Amino acid sequence: MAYRLLWADDEIELLHGHIIFLKSKGYEVTTVTNGHDAIELCRTEDFDLMLLDENMPGISGLETLVGVKEIRPSMPVVMVTKSEEEDIMEQAIGSKIADYLIKPVNPSQILLALKKNIHKQEIVTEKANSAYQQNWSKLGMQISDSLTIEDWMDVYKKIVFWEFELENADSSMHELLKMQKSEASNMFAKFIKRNYLDWMGGRKERPMMSNDIFKERVFPLLDKGEKIFLIVIDNFRYDQWRVLMNEIGNLFTIEEELYTSILPTSTQYARNAIFSGLMPSKIKEMYPALWVDEEEDEGKNLNESSLIETQIARFRRKDSFSYNKVLTSQAAEKYLDTIKSLSGNALNVLVINFIDMLSHARTESVMVRELASSEAAYRSITLSWLRHSSIMKLFRYLADSGYTTIITTDHGSVQVDNAIRVVGDKNTNTNLRYKLGKALYYNPKEVYEIKEPAKAFLPSPNLSTSYIFATGNDFFAYPNNYNHYVGYYKDTFQHGGISMEEMLVPLATLRPKGR
Repeated sequence: MAYRLLWADDEIELLHGHIIFLKSKGYEVTTVTNGHDAIELCRTEDFDLMLLDENMPGISGLETLVGVKEIRPSMPVVMVTKSEEEDIMEQAIGSKIADYLIKPVNPSQILLALKKNIHKQEIVTEKANSAYQQNWSKLGMQISDSLTIEDWMDVYKKIVFWEFELENADSSMHELLKMQKSEASNMFAKFIKRNYLDWMGGRKERPMMSNDIFKERVFPLLDKGEKIFLIVIDNFRYDQWRVLMNEIGNLFTIEEELYTSILPTSTQYARNAIFSGLMPSKIKEMYPALWVDEEEDEGKNLNESSLIETQIARFRRKDSFSYNKVLTSQAAEKYLDTIKSLSGNALNVLVINFIDMLSHARTESVMVRELASSEAAYRSITLSWLRHSSIMKLFRYLADSGYTTIITTDHGSVQVDNAIRVVGDKNTNTNLRYKLGKALYYNPKEVYEIKEPAKAFLPSPNLSTSYIFATGNDFFAYPNNYNHYVGYYKDTFQHGGISMEEMLVPLATLRPKGR
């Protein structure tokens, strides 16, 4: 395909050599000598890029630029000018030029501008494809050789990196990466099955988990006299964190790590473990009034402030703290209105529920499902929310106020696509990624089963209670009305089970730049 260029310059005859060069490279070049002709030509013809002289008789290059953009707003325009005056450059950039060149220009400069503005996507795609192909076997070997949780964290980070690279490249390698990620998910599940109960029983050194966050990351900073904002974004995946990090990276110096969520990867268990510093069965044993069993109708995360209080007291600390939760932009605005009143606290804890609400809305709403049809689209909605909600105001305030900010989550979520049949009684919980009950019927080869919950520090409502967890992209479905159930939940984002997305979750420490 020949790309079409429009070149507007009152001295176009002096550029004959450049035009011959561009034609030799396969471009079609149409020339005009004034802005009026350029604007009129844009009304009737399509061009892939315009080269525009800034200083022409009649209407100026900047005036021509405005007229052209009204007609062809998406066409890139490269300004060519003799002037390096700052105000002219600012006006041109403000009028959304794609690039500018200073006269006299040479052919290589022009060709570079074309590659940047016409061929960028092709070049990015080619480079991303080539780079992933070169690293495909290396990543495959790393997946096969991963023996520790740190190995798996590194694998997951690399997979997310390539998802971003290939997503931006509109790459044909997507399917290959998807297959490699599926292989990694299966092997990660086997790794968790081999090691989880050994971690719980102390037979193997376990990684930092949900109940360790305060002890290992919050309290040490408080001991140094730092004022802490702990922000827990419910149901926040590592790839979504990378989106957020790119948005706020200019405000903070960031130390990023992953930690391992406990099972089940759900708010009732994982977030309560964060705030209490205890495993779920220990919460129920030590603070029975603060634990709500699965079968009870009461909200499962209504006691978080009290759980924080018990943890601070248990460590014999005197830290003053606040706890707040925001569900909507309006609630976030109200929180910002009162945030200065929190400055006397050593620790301020904020739970943000938007991502979790988005995942539930995506399941229940056809429109939201269309808007977030893939993981890339899911990230895009997350980015839009971050840019346009009050949360960005919050981060700017925290940077300006000198707080040390810790951002983390209780668990992530995984896009499910494969239904597994399970049968339970009327008291069986409704989560699609884990089940507990005394009469569960399932194929043991398809799940991770814990028949003795006490060994995993999980509450046992009945003596015969067992837990089962879905792995990879599986979800549990009842045989009754099976096809409808599967069709409704297929390709939704769920949590509670075993996957890299659910269990390997971000924990970042942010300090304002310049501190």
